[in-house]
This record gives sequence, structure tokens and C-alpha cells, in this order.
Amino acid sequence: MQIQFLGATGTVTGSKYLLRHGGSTVLVDCGLFQGWKQLRLRNWEPLPVRADEISSVVLTHAHIDHSGYLPLLVKQGFRGRIFCSAATRDLCRILLPDSGGLQEEEAEFANRHHTSKHEPALPLYTRADAVRCLESFEPVRWHEDFHPVPWLTGRLSHAGHMPGGSVVHLSDGKRSIVFSGDLGRGDDPVLRAPEPMPQADYAVVESTYGDRLHPHGDPFDQLAEIINRTSARGGTLVIPAFAVGRAQTLLHGIQLLKKAKRIHHLPVYLNSPMAADALEVYRHHRPELRISAEECEGICHGAEIVRTPDESRALNARKGPMVIIAGSGMATGGRVVHHIERFAPERRNTILLVGFQAGGTRGASLAAGAPTVRIHGQDIPIRAEVARIDALSAHADAAGVEAWLRTAPSAPRRTFITHGEPDAADALRQRIERNLRWTVTVPDYLQAFTLD
Repeated sequence: MQIQFLGATGTVTGSKYLLRHGGSTVLVDCGLFQGWKQLRLRNWEPLPVRADEISSVVLTHAHIDHSGYLPLLVKQGFRGRIFCSAATRDLCRILLPDSGGLQEEEAEFANRHHTSKHEPALPLYTRADAVRCLESFEPVRWHEDFHPVPWLTGRLSHAGHMPGGSVVHLSDGKRSIVFSGDLGRGDDPVLRAPEPMPQADYAVVESTYGDRLHPHGDPFDQLAEIINRTSARGGTLVIPAFAVGRAQTLLHGIQLLKKAKRIHHLPVYLNSPMAADALEVYRHHRPELRISAEECEGICHGAEIVRTPDESRALNARKGPMVIIAGSGMATGGRVVHHIERFAPERRNTILLVGFQAGGTRGASLAAGAPTVRIHGQDIPIRAEVARIDALSAHADAAGVEAWLRTAPSAPRRTFITHGEPDAADALRQRIERNLRWTVTVPDYLQAFTLD
């Protein structure tokens, strides 16, 4: 068996891990690259294996950096099955068509305003391509064996992070490998904690927060302070948020704060039809959550849903105080970009970052204190307050990853560190080598290893 790393090396995006054995191949995760332009250009490059030679795909979860390449893979000729949890299938039904639609919209905008070097600018794939790929999904039950190919047995356990988030365990009967996917937190306010790490000969572990620890304290306390001081200025609070995971946690927190009368009375808008649709998945898969049925209903009814583009544009004409939650979480696209363009130049407003901001994204520029960000070909001045709540991250921090690894019945022969920027990946490598005394490797892009 051989593993080749086709993504998530030196970056937190583009997760793709190719297993080869006996003339067949299995791809674990199939994500888009995001962030720096040189990374995004990889989405247009051919894979080192033909799509029609890939036997099957196994997904850890539905986020676009793990699933967003699937429509293109099918468009290129992939005809196998895509195995995942039922919640991942349900969320991909929302996320993938939206991704295709956004790419069509961005190409259309670029052609209309001549902001692209390409004539015409083309989408990587379309909404129709995304809908077509959904026919290949095959959900599997938690903790039950499935077979991506005849020689390989798979099993999913809970990873937290988002509904459907899975740890993937694969074995050919002689050796086994476990993929952490994106590992959730033990103290997540909405999602259940990850299950213990399965026994495996090899492990592939994410390192998004491999070089840091999450702050102590209640993140909803910080959220209350930021909402109240923005409201006191008569300002608008704009929160870039991932449509699945972060948006729902924010709504849950705001509902708790309202119920406790800890924040000023002000309207809250969820400007993400995709996030609104995802609320139904939360309802349907509530056993994966740690909150009660009543609290789940609170998430689903805690904000005014903004559906149409006209309604979204109308928000920009409103006066504060108000809260706008909109995608995308790193401000790389989506409706939040238009809200940043409108509200960032005014000092009374606040932009709140609540998750990891990958290098090369607008969110990373905002987090670094950039005086301007580039939007639609113009430099938009940032005069609004830029605030952060890192404790709302849905990823385990360095200590959380180590704690999960310690639940393994015994040490793997080798652990591969992926899905982290270089400093984070190397810091986690050193931590594991020092504290657990495991053999650890940080692979390079396209590097391959034989699993003896």
C-alpha cells in the first residue's frame, strides 16, 4: 500500500490523500485549495492520477476544503462511489451546488467588469456539475464496516467539528491507517466530542492549530462584549462565518445571551441561505449534537434569514445597530465580501473574525491589521474595529490533538502531520515527538510513502 499527499501540505486547504494498492486507488477527501493564488491555481492543474482510474472516494466531512473538488473529479471522468456519513452526504447536497453557483457568479462578475486576465473567465465547475456528482454519494453507518474497494475495509467514528465529521479507519487486513479529518474540540458548545482514536499502524493528523492553544474562558462572554460595544456606537457587527458549523454556533451563543439579557436588543441577520438550509441538517442529526432539542430549535429560529440577493443588498442600506452573519468564513467570497466593502470604512462598525484565517485570504489580511483589503478591483479602507474570538474555533488546538492521540491503544508506526500551515505543522510534529515519542513526518506536496 502506498499513500500520496495531493493536498493539505503546507496549507489548511486542498485535502486529498491517495491510497494505491493492487492496481486500484482510493482517494480520502477531495477538497479545493483556497487562499494564496499559487494554491488556488492547483485546482486547475491535473491530478497525478486520471479521474477514471480512481476507484472510490471516502470523505471525512463536508467542508469545501475537503469535498469541493468532487464535482470537478466527476466532470473529469470519475465513476466510483463516494462514501461518507449520512450527515456529510446531507451537507454536501447544500455545500457543493452552492460552491458551483458561487464560481459561476464570480466568473460572470469578472466577465462583466473585466477583472480577470482570462477572456472569458470560466468557473472551475458549475452548479449543474455539483448536482451531478451528488448521485455518486453512498452514506454509511457509524462504526459499521464498508468496502471502498474489495481489498479495503473502512469504518467511521465521530470526529466532532461539524455534523457528520468523521475519523476514517481503513485496513487491508495486513496494515491499517487512520485519518483524523478535521478534529473537533472536547468542549465545543454545540457538537459532541471526538471519539477515541482507533488502533492503526499509520495515522494522518490535522494540525490547523498545531502551534497554539485556545484561550481559556467563555467565548460567549467575549461575544457579548463585542456586540454591546458595537451596539453602543450605533454600529453594525459583520461576522464572516462558515455556513456550516460556525454560523450555527454563533446563533446558539447569541440566543443564550439574549435569553440571559446580556446583550442589547438588536436585530440579527443570517445572510446565508446555505447556513439556513444547514439548520435543517442540524435538526435531523441532533444525536450528533450535545445540545437539547429546545436549544437546537433556538439555533434554528434565532435570526432573520436573508434569502435573496435583493434582501442582501438591502442590508447594506440599513443603519445599525445590528448583527450580520454571512459567508464565507475567511472572506474569500460570498455575501460577506459586499458587507465588508460597505461597513469596513466606518469606525463605528466592527468586523469579527471567529475562525482560522488561512494565508492569502481577506480574513488573514484583516487579522494582520491591513489598512485596506482588495475587493472587486478596489482597495477598501479598514476603519472599522477588527475583533477576534479564537476560542470559537471548531478545531482542536495542539493540546486537544495530543489528548486525542493519547487515546490510541498503542502508537502508530508513523504519524503524518497535514492540514496546517508550515509553522503549525512543524510545531505539532515537535510536540508529538517530544511528549509521545512517536515517529512523525510532515509530508511535502505530492510526496508518496510506502506503508509496509
